[in-house]
Amino acid sequence: MAEIKRTRIDEPSLERLLGLESSKIGFYAEVKQKIQELEAANLGLRSKTSELQAVFDAISDGVVVYDHHGNVQHRNHVCPRLFPTQTLVGRSCRALFHPDTDHSPGQCPVEQALSGESMQISFTISKGGSETRYFDVTATPIDDPKGDPRALVFLRDVTEKRVSELQLMQAEKMSSIGMLAAGVAHEINNPLNSVAGYAEALLRRLRDMPGLAEDPRLVDFKKYLEVIIRESYRCKGIIDSLLSFSRKSDGSVGDVDVNQLLREVLQLVRHKSRFEMIDIQEAFEEGLPVVQGDASGLRQVFLNLTMNALQSIEGAGLVEIVTHSNGETVSATICDTGCGIPPAVMDQIWDPFFTTKDVGKGLGLGLAVTYNIIKKHGGEIHVESAQGKGSKFTVRLPLCQA
Repeated sequence: MAEIKRTRIDEPSLERLLGLESSKIGFYAEVKQKIQELEAANLGLRSKTSELQAVFDAISDGVVVYDHHGNVQHRNHVCPRLFPTQTLVGRSCRALFHPDTDHSPGQCPVEQALSGESMQISFTISKGGSETRYFDVTATPIDDPKGDPRALVFLRDVTEKRVSELQLMQAEKMSSIGMLAAGVAHEINNPLNSVAGYAEALLRRLRDMPGLAEDPRLVDFKKYLEVIIRESYRCKGIIDSLLSFSRKSDGSVGDVDVNQLLREVLQLVRHKSRFEMIDIQEAFEEGLPVVQGDASGLRQVFLNLTMNALQSIEGAGLVEIVTHSNGETVSATICDTGCGIPPAVMDQIWDPFFTTKDVGKGLGLGLAVTYNIIKKHGGEIHVESAQGKGSKFTVRLPLCQA
C-alpha cells in the first residue's frame, strides 16, 4: 500500500489557491454586505416615505409644493377640493395667486418663498360669481437636494371663521347702536311725559271750567290739546317699541305673541317718510295662539323681513302682513309688490354676505340671521318670488306644547 504523502500548505499558498490574494471573495463579501445595508436603508426610506405621506395626507389644510420654476410639484388630497384646476401638477403659481400677471414678486407668496423669504397672506375668491370664500396662505422656502429652491405652501379655508368674526362685529355694532338708541329714547321719554301730562291737565281744566270753554279765544284749544295728547302717546309707543328692540337678548325662552311683535315692528317703520307712499295692510288673526321662543330674536326676524319688503319697493306699492294658525303652527306671511328676486340667485339669498342691494346699503346678513333664528326655534321659512312682481316670505313657528 502506497504511503499517502501529505503536503503542508502555508497560509500564503492557501490564499493563492483560494484566490484570496486577489481579494475576490473578500470583494464579494463586501458587496453583499453593502447590498444588505442598502436594502435596510431602502426599507427604512420606504417606511419614512409612508410615514411622511400619511402625515401629508392627514393635514386638513391644502398643501402644495412648488418647484424652482414656480410650478406645482406635489399636492395633498385636500387641494383638489379647494382648487381643483389651479393646483394641478405642472400648473404655475400664477394660476392661483396672480392669474392676471405673469410675474408678481411683491404679492405672490410662492415667488417670495423661492427667493428665500417666508410669507403669510389672506385672499378671497368668488365661486359661481356670488359665493365668497376666504383663505389664509403660508408659504415657506424648503431646501432641494440639487440646491434648487422650492416653496411649501399651506392653504387654509377660513370662511366660517371670517364670517363669524364679521357677524360678531356687526352684532357688537348693533349692540352699541341699541345702547345709544335706548339712552336717547329715555331722554326723549321724559319730556314727552311732561308734554302729555300738562296737555291732559289743561284739557281737564277746560272741561271743569265751562267759562273757559265758552271763551271765543279758546274755542280751538280743546282740539289742539287732544292732538298734542294723541301724538305724544303715539311717540311714546314708538319709543317703547324702540326700547324693546334695544334690549339685548339673554336667550331666554317664553310665551311670545306674534301679533304683538308685528305691531311693534309696524309701529317703528310705518311712519318713516321714505315709505309714506307704501300702503301697509295687516290682517292679524284674532286670538292667535302664543309660541315658545326668544322674543328679541323673533322681533329681529320680523323687522328684517318687513324692512326688506319696504326697501324692495321704489315709489308707491303695497306690503301686506297676515298671521294665521292651523292648530299646529303659527304662520306670519309678509308680501310685497317690490322688485322681486331673480331666479338665478334664489338659492343664495340665505348665504351670509350675499345681497342684491347696492354697496353701502346692506351687508347681506339680514336673511342669514333670520334663517338661523327661525331654525333655532324649530320653525321654517319659505319664499316665493317673481322678478318685477314682488315676493312673499312665510314664517312658520311651532305652537307651545301642552
